[in-house]
Amino acid sequence: MTTTRRTFLKTGAALTAMPFIHTLPAMAAGRDTLVAVTAQTINSLDLHRTGTNRASYAVAINCYDRLVTFGTKEAPGGGLSYDYSTIEPELAESWEISEDGLTLTFTLKDALFQDGSPVTAEDVKWSFDRAVSVGGFPTTQMKAGGLERPDQFEARDAKTFVVKLDRPSKLSLPDLAVPVPFIINSKLALEHATAEDPWAMEYLHKNTIGSGAFKVIRWDAGQQVVYERFDGWAGGPLPAVSRVIMREVPSASTQRALIERGDVQVAFGIPDKDAAELAEKMTVYSTPIENCINCLCMNTNFEPFQDPNVRKAVAYAVPYEAIFQAAAYGRGAPTWGGTAEIEDTAWPRKSPYDTDLDKAKDLMAASGFPEGFSTTLSISTDLSSWMEPAALLIQEAVAKIGIETQIEKIPGANWRTASLVEKKLPFHLENFGGWLNTPDYYFFWAYQKDHLFNSSNYYNEEVERLTDETLHMAMDDPDYAPKIKRMFEIVFEDLPRVPLWQPALNTAVNGAAGYEFWFHRQLDIRTLSPAGA
Repeated sequence: MTTTRRTFLKTGAALTAMPFIHTLPAMAAGRDTLVAVTAQTINSLDLHRTGTNRASYAVAINCYDRLVTFGTKEAPGGGLSYDYSTIEPELAESWEISEDGLTLTFTLKDALFQDGSPVTAEDVKWSFDRAVSVGGFPTTQMKAGGLERPDQFEARDAKTFVVKLDRPSKLSLPDLAVPVPFIINSKLALEHATAEDPWAMEYLHKNTIGSGAFKVIRWDAGQQVVYERFDGWAGGPLPAVSRVIMREVPSASTQRALIERGDVQVAFGIPDKDAAELAEKMTVYSTPIENCINCLCMNTNFEPFQDPNVRKAVAYAVPYEAIFQAAAYGRGAPTWGGTAEIEDTAWPRKSPYDTDLDKAKDLMAASGFPEGFSTTLSISTDLSSWMEPAALLIQEAVAKIGIETQIEKIPGANWRTASLVEKKLPFHLENFGGWLNTPDYYFFWAYQKDHLFNSSNYYNEEVERLTDETLHMAMDDPDYAPKIKRMFEIVFEDLPRVPLWQPALNTAVNGAAGYEFWFHRQLDIRTLSPAGA
């Protein structure tokens, strides 16, 4: 099959701001500048670097191209959203898939890197080789699409790049549209590589060398990232503004004041409470996050949480409705109080657990810890708007069954390392969302041994096997649904992570247009423009 050139449904754009923007109204620099705020902290400009946090994905999205991207559709509740069902060109002009599904052949556009050098298939191969070789999250993400080894990638000529799969997979092409397989200027990277650092990790940590719509011209860690438009971008329509600043503002009240005054045009990822109240004054997009669940996780490397009765006791002690109202202000969708019977493969879905303190006490009494125990309950400061109220209610609830907790607040820049890389938190909140919108993909990340978002260190031999079998299986295969349903049954019984609710991503705009929700939960500045432009 062959694609056609990408068609956008709206004008491209960006956001900006300048250093010391707190002294300068956002639009004082002219209508070619937009400003956004977020509570999240970027800790690297290189998504492939070990420990790079989710906020940093925005750099890969806005400064680098991928071969393909997802289309656009109307979002639930208004606005725009990515469209998982549609794959469109970005750096690739077209592609063909062999009849057996094992060979993907891409023809590249005439594109330039930001230093003016041409993008070639050799750059694509080097970038893919890097992604499957650096280890950790990037390599595992590539593996999810059946992309595992450098020998699967071939630069046939300057404009032709070939991927050879070991088996056909429903995830291979969509996996090329996620942030990880971004295309790097390999010649420039190699100039900064060393024997100890063959992939130029240190250089890309502080520099962007892509062909994307923007480049980072300033990064003040913990404060701001300043983006400047690349006017030679071939991946899509040229953004409407030439400079963007993403300011890191941890205080929700400060974010709110800035967007209400019009000092910034976008407040990204705002708390549910502010979203509900600001919606009366300006446009607020609240989009349910597909394949995402806010969870309470119990680390099975810690003795008390190895006991299934303890895990179930916790699940019955959780005050779900109170948390949903206090932490989410009723925005999103409940994931508790479902039936034990599993009749379909919808995910996220309601677990069979609900608040029942008597059941919780009985299960603790039957456990190996009838007198209870003490532990920490860890949260991220980047996500404190929902994690802190949830943690306080959980702390109060589990104390009633003998589990004494001390709430531990971990800085957002360190959260990913502590919770996901080192997996050292015994009791913690987490909110993994699967990029590729199938339940088997969620299980691949959250329930398979040693995978990044399996922060509970969970292992079940049958879940491992079923996930491996379904991950690349077509969803209309008659064996697919029964295997998925069995996976649901097992994890609701084993319960390493307790589903709390499916969250929404909230973004307020005041003087900006073109916002689009994306599965990666980062702001795509390429499509933004000043309101009325």
